[in-house]
Amino acid sequence: MKRIRLAIALLLALGTAPVFAIDPPYQRQMERLAEIMGSLYFLQPLCEAGTEDWRAQMAELITLDEPDEDRRQRLAGAFNVGYTAYSRFHRACTPAAREALTRLLVEAERIARDIHTRFAE
Repeated sequence: MKRIRLAIALLLALGTAPVFAIDPPYQRQMERLAEIMGSLYFLQPLCEAGTEDWRAQMAELITLDEPDEDRRQRLAGAFNVGYTAYSRFHRACTPAAREALTRLLVEAERIARDIHTRFAE
């Protein structure tokens, strides 16, 4: 009798577990791109190296991707991680900040191109 109760309790617990959507195959790349865009959002005005509004670009990217709320939060979180990471160490546009900006732009372009090439309809 105890085993039956235990089995029923286990089945009930499994039946009420939250169901999570399956991430698309490009989710890791999207999160990295979001992190880069957050970094660019901090670095670009610091070095006055362009007029892109990376926050607006990120919002548009999220809108176009139509993620569920969990993925939306992870993408926004990755953006914030990128912003915070660079804001902790850079207060002025130094050669290191310029180099980071250049490398991040190259990486963002590569990731965006790869996602588009492999997964766009």
